[in-house]
Amino acid sequence: MAVSRYGWVFAAVWLFYLSENVAALLRQPNMGWRTVGLAAVAGFAVGYVLLVRIARESPRRLRFGILLLLTLFALQIPGAGAHALTCLVYIAALSMISLPLTEAIPIAALLTAAAEALPATVPGWRDNGYGLAVVLGSLATYGIRLASERQNRLLAAQQELADLAVQNERARIAGDLHDILGHSLTVVTVKAELAQRLLDVDLDRARKELVDLESLARDALSDVRSTALGVRGISLPGEIAAARAALAAANVEASLPGAADEVPSRNRELFAWTIREAVTNIVRHSRARHAEVRLATSSVEILDDGVGATVTGDGQGLTGLRRRAEALGATLTAGGREDQPGFRVRVEVPT
Repeated sequence: MAVSRYGWVFAAVWLFYLSENVAALLRQPNMGWRTVGLAAVAGFAVGYVLLVRIARESPRRLRFGILLLLTLFALQIPGAGAHALTCLVYIAALSMISLPLTEAIPIAALLTAAAEALPATVPGWRDNGYGLAVVLGSLATYGIRLASERQNRLLAAQQELADLAVQNERARIAGDLHDILGHSLTVVTVKAELAQRLLDVDLDRARKELVDLESLARDALSDVRSTALGVRGISLPGEIAAARAALAAANVEASLPGAADEVPSRNRELFAWTIREAVTNIVRHSRARHAEVRLATSSVEILDDGVGATVTGDGQGLTGLRRRAEALGATLTAGGREDQPGFRVRVEVPT
């Protein structure tokens, strides 16, 4: 497990314990071993800090560096004696926080055994609790390792949730744009065809249809902008009125509810989307002559007498509608009518 980016600063603070080694070496009468020992202590301190810095980048160099630290530890023994065992605490701590546990635990165990065995077997060495220090240093750095791993997992989970939220928002906007543009452009197409046919028959009505086309285009543009900003709303009475206009433009006789006052507010948006999607499919695909919207407090049903089966070819709108229904615990039923040719879309909310 990698240590933090600035963990080397924290690690360098604890190097003051090597002052015990330095003091013992300065008392060493043999100039040669004193010089070698002091150089080894300096090399050990520098190497330890450098290994802490590269531990997160190069595990292979870290293993080689630990062997180098053990060598520098051995070079201090002739001059510092038992005081050199302080180095084993640093090596064990570095192993526990940086190497895989399958390697770190055996290394820490061997170093603990060495710190306990050497004072007991080497004449003139005193046991100053070096073995316990190795154990405590290993446990402390293992705790830091666990905390760092948990923090990294938490950050990764937060990033994953943020990415998922972005994906969900993109999917929502894409679905809303599909529903908005699918309905609006369908009505625009129907009205454009009607206006073209009326140019040679009824010029005044053709002009009226063109004015409606401009209004529809402006409304669609406003809806797209509002959807992109996440502030778009939809109203049930507005969709009933829009359905009446769209069906009339497509020469579909419509039977629509006159009011929606009895529908609870929590169901209105879902029912409005249901009417929009179903009416869009009727105008687009069904070639129906008659359509009916049945509205109740806990359900909405749209029926037509068209070909029906072709509606299933456009699955995206119904998929989005099903997603909206499931989000509110409602049930969407879409398919052919049982009593006669045509198509039926029904959304029912549990009471």
